[in-house]
Amino acid sequence: MHAWTGVVSRAVRKTRGFIRVCAPIDPETRAVLATRWGGLPEHIRTDAQTLGRMAVGCEGTHGVFPRCNFTCTPCYHSRDANHVRVDGAHTVAEVERQMAFARSVRGPHAHTQLIGGEVSLLDPEDHAEALAVMRRYGREPMSFTHGDFDYEYLERLALGPDGRRRFKRLSFAGHFDTTMRGRRGLRRASSEADLNPYRQAFCDMFRRLRAEHGIHFFLAHNITVTPGNVAEIPDIVRSCRTMGFNMCSFQPAAFVGDERRWKEDYRALAADEIWAKIEEGAGTSLPFRILQTGDERCNRTAFGYYVGERWFPVLDETDPSDLAARDALFNDLGGIHWGAPKSLLVARLIRLVITHPRLIVTSLSWFGRRLHHSGGTMVVLRALLRREIAPMTFVMHRFMHADDVRPAWELLERGEMSDEPRIRETQERLQSCFYAMAHPETGRLVPACVQHSVLDPAENAQLVIDLPLPRVRSKSRSESTHGRS
Repeated sequence: MHAWTGVVSRAVRKTRGFIRVCAPIDPETRAVLATRWGGLPEHIRTDAQTLGRMAVGCEGTHGVFPRCNFTCTPCYHSRDANHVRVDGAHTVAEVERQMAFARSVRGPHAHTQLIGGEVSLLDPEDHAEALAVMRRYGREPMSFTHGDFDYEYLERLALGPDGRRRFKRLSFAGHFDTTMRGRRGLRRASSEADLNPYRQAFCDMFRRLRAEHGIHFFLAHNITVTPGNVAEIPDIVRSCRTMGFNMCSFQPAAFVGDERRWKEDYRALAADEIWAKIEEGAGTSLPFRILQTGDERCNRTAFGYYVGERWFPVLDETDPSDLAARDALFNDLGGIHWGAPKSLLVARLIRLVITHPRLIVTSLSWFGRRLHHSGGTMVVLRALLRREIAPMTFVMHRFMHADDVRPAWELLERGEMSDEPRIRETQERLQSCFYAMAHPETGRLVPACVQHSVLDPAENAQLVIDLPLPRVRSKSRSESTHGRS
């Protein structure tokens, strides 16, 4: 009798565990989303807002490898960043510490950027371990790089010493623009077009990795926008369409970091001016208000895909049916973990459809509209056969001036809102920040603008002490003379 009782008890526990795992939305995720939503300024809580409804936001590492081997203008690095030694043990330990804290306060899943200085200065083993740590804490990592490394490095990162793949998928963001100095073969680009062969070579390394080892990839293209290259944005967008990127991200330069590297009035670039240039390159309008990520004054995002040379939005902000589909997405699918294993994701979606059968009609109707707007069934089929359908998201992130961030943050820390319009705007944007960095030592998550404008200088100064660059012993006069004889 006792044996049967034990069997039944174990079966009940396993059934409950299975039901819990197959729950479409994790209860912890629901809780952290509700907390995030409740902390947003009132004007940010719109029908289009994804923050607090679909996601808690993105995360980034800090102080894990601040050094870079490029000298770019402008750059958000503080003066001491390049005086810090790249140390794999420090990187892995600090990533572990930050991810553990992020997991404790931001829930089981988030997209997180492995960012600091130049990630490829890490030994491939340390880089791989940092990515593995991030995944263990439920983070989907993306490595940020200037892209100036060889296929050998990428292969050593992707494969273990036994030659077996460590990852099924890698995500990288490659930064390419004319503000950068130090790229092999092109120390200083005179135009954005000069960088196209390097952009293509970067993407080709990942295509080769997929062909040889079956490792899939997601690639983002980053560019710092200045008065010197804003006119070239349309050509950049057109060039990147077929290279292998699935995201193009534009960051208007802001006065943050080492002031010695700032030469121009970067405030002169208006958001609408930059977005119009991106639209010119895409050949169509890019709707960014149907799905908003944080504060519109910080972020604009247009989700869509190419069919051949034409770009189409995932949702059309002028179509009432698409607005209704968006609302259903938020209400029924908000918080679902799309990065879950496929079998588990399918089980969760089936369970969700059973409880919300209207999703079937909504989804089929949405798919039919996309098919129609994309040119019809035959056009889409031909594009599929030619591999001419590719997702492409356009993003603009506007970082803020350090001189505004410092007083705005000091007031927020005291629980005060400024009466000065510019500082008040900065405070509201900080409260709505989509991109945070973990500080377990203080129990805080801070916006990236605060990290770079307020915290980086002191943090990197301490890292110079903790991780000094190795001293290079200079030869004495007699040694030098002997060496030349």
